[in-house]
This record gives sequence, structure tokens and C-alpha cells, in this order.
Amino acid sequence: MAAYVVFTGETDLHWLRLFLKPGYRHCFLILHDGRRWVSLDPLAHCTELTVYHHLPGDFDLPDWLAERGLVVVPARLERSDRRPAPAMVFTCVEAVKRVLGLHARYVLTPWQLCRHLQKSNENRAQKGDVQWAV
Repeated sequence: MAAYVVFTGETDLHWLRLFLKPGYRHCFLILHDGRRWVSLDPLAHCTELTVYHHLPGDFDLPDWLAERGLVVVPARLERSDRRPAPAMVFTCVEAVKRVLGLHARYVLTPWQLCRHLQKSNENRAQKGDVQWAV
């Protein structure tokens, strides 16, 4: 299953604009199983889970979102670490980290998550993981 984390500067919580980096005030996850796109968007008042039945399976949703100014970063679903994830405050970043299986305790903001994922992707590409050599 392909996973991507999408970063945006949009937020309904105005106080987040005081300390979060512009362009990186919220994040959500999109997943593709080869046939359907699904998004998981952890909002302040609820978590939206959407299956995009209207999109063809070969539609490039990450590219479409990037063309609209959002930052889209490929991510890996990690299931090998069987330890419980660290107890953290529930935020969009924490929700995305939980789905990914990412146990990065000091990744707290969308910007930090973006940098963490980009570095992980670079490391995988350098090690010759063809999937991450973009």
C-alpha cells in the first residue's frame, strides 16, 4: 500500500499560526491500495476518513495535490516495531505517526514530520531501496 503525508498551511485553529511554520500547520494522510484512494484527516473536532470512489485507480492524487500548492511526501508504513508508541498529545502529527507506525518521540510539528520523512526517504534511496529512489 502506498502512503503519502500531505502538508498544508491551512488550519481552523487560529492560534496555531502563532508558532507553526507557514505552509506546515496541518498534515493528513492519503493511502492507495492500487484500486482506491483513501484519506485520513485528523481535524480538531473529528477525524475524517474518506474513500474516493469517484477517482480512477490510476489517478495521481499526490501529484494533483502538489499542483495545488500542498507539500506531499511519500511515507512508509512501518509494522516491524512491536513496542507501544510513546504516549503523546493527540494532534494531526501524532495521528499520522500512529498510522505510519512511526515512533519518533521528538517529531511534534508538521514541519518536523516533513523533515523526518524526507530524511528517511533520502536514506532509503542512498541505501539502494529502488522504491524510494525518486
